[in-house]
Amino acid sequence: MVVRRHTFRLYPSKQQSKKLFTARRLHAYLYNACIAHRRYEWKANHRSVTYFEQQNCLPEFKKFWEDYASLNSLSLQATVKRVDLAYKAFFQGVRKSPKLKSIRNYDRWMYPSSPKKSGWKVESNGEHGRVTLKDLGITLRIRGKAKQWGKPTTLTIVYKPRLNQWFASITVEVEDAPPKFGSQSDLSYESVVAFDLGTETAITTYNGSEFEEIINPRFTQVLEPKIKKASKKLRRKRAPNLQKRVKASNRWKKYRRKVSKLQRKAANQRKDWQHKVTSDLASRYDIGVTEKLNTKAMTKKAKKGGKGKKQKAGLNKSILSVGFGNLNKLLTYKIKGKGGLMLTLDTRKLKPSQRCPQCHTVHKEWADLSNRYHVCDKCGFEIERDKGSVLLMYNVATNKQPELGTSSVSLGCSSSTSDPKIRKNCGGMKQLGQMKRRRAQVERKGKLKPQSPTSWG
Repeated sequence: MVVRRHTFRLYPSKQQSKKLFTARRLHAYLYNACIAHRRYEWKANHRSVTYFEQQNCLPEFKKFWEDYASLNSLSLQATVKRVDLAYKAFFQGVRKSPKLKSIRNYDRWMYPSSPKKSGWKVESNGEHGRVTLKDLGITLRIRGKAKQWGKPTTLTIVYKPRLNQWFASITVEVEDAPPKFGSQSDLSYESVVAFDLGTETAITTYNGSEFEEIINPRFTQVLEPKIKKASKKLRRKRAPNLQKRVKASNRWKKYRRKVSKLQRKAANQRKDWQHKVTSDLASRYDIGVTEKLNTKAMTKKAKKGGKGKKQKAGLNKSILSVGFGNLNKLLTYKIKGKGGLMLTLDTRKLKPSQRCPQCHTVHKEWADLSNRYHVCDKCGFEIERDKGSVLLMYNVATNKQPELGTSSVSLGCSSSTSDPKIRKNCGGMKQLGQMKRRRAQVERKGKLKPQSPTSWG
């Protein structure tokens, strides 16, 4: 079974909207109460509060606050769990300390279990339908279309203040047959494409016979003049200031909505373009080859006082405008979804932007982004930067350059077990020996009780 998430638009009436806003407000108050409880216990008693402690307080909480009596218990537990997950992420150093949320920033609550247990019901076959929230006593119309539909498992009600719209995010369990490989598959695995992501050209591909370049649409840059103009007018209006108790003017709210609308338009255009491009590539090729990119590190801000701060900001904007990370994710799951293979080459070892595709010589000066046309001084090979990268990746993946130490066979093209998420620990003799040695080391330190050799592994 595979879990899929589908989002539908809700169309509540005025009375239904009031009930949804009331539930949203109560869940926000509960969220803040849980955070305040944890803060008080730590300051007063220097004690950490666990999720189960707060969960066990919910029955008494509902008796004392009658407004919560009608709300679903599992839904309230999900809000308490949300606080617990936020604190766990904080303790792990993933995010900052959780803060109290205003009603405008609290946009969702969840029914974490199946419809029978959580008190909700969905009437749909994947295209439009209705959702019933039994604790609120309302039935809402939903519109949307899901590619795959199955057994509903969880429901999340989402409100987007900027749009003033409600959405229902439903997860379903789908019977998804595992992709077949080799002789069991209908795919020939003869169509291979290597693709490189860039800023000048969004995607450059090579399929063994010809290159294909997909132009960078630059959605952010096209709308940037309008966004700057609206933002300039926004700065001239009276902005809200909580410390000085100054409310935002109506004109400030008007231009704030205008700026948000332009930014949302660029994001929607980018998302639509990414889906169209990746669907086209996935429909034509069975094997995809690319390099491993760390988009988060690539788009870091320049250091304070460092040179080229404006240039780095412009580069970051170009990378985010294309959406390197999302393009790779979309193309990967679409190719794998039809039973194809996706090979990700190690950029540090291969160095596709610095290595000559013909003689394999590494030229460190080619790493400079301003060098867009490469000429090898040893073999005289000439090629454009992006085309040279995809040509090298294609040759490596198809085993035309085995001397580089990487090929399609070594990367697992012949089976589906090359994916570390799919590959299982087979418990071979080597692994068993390692486990025995680790067990003996821990026992010598006195942290574990000795066990019989038959229990090892």
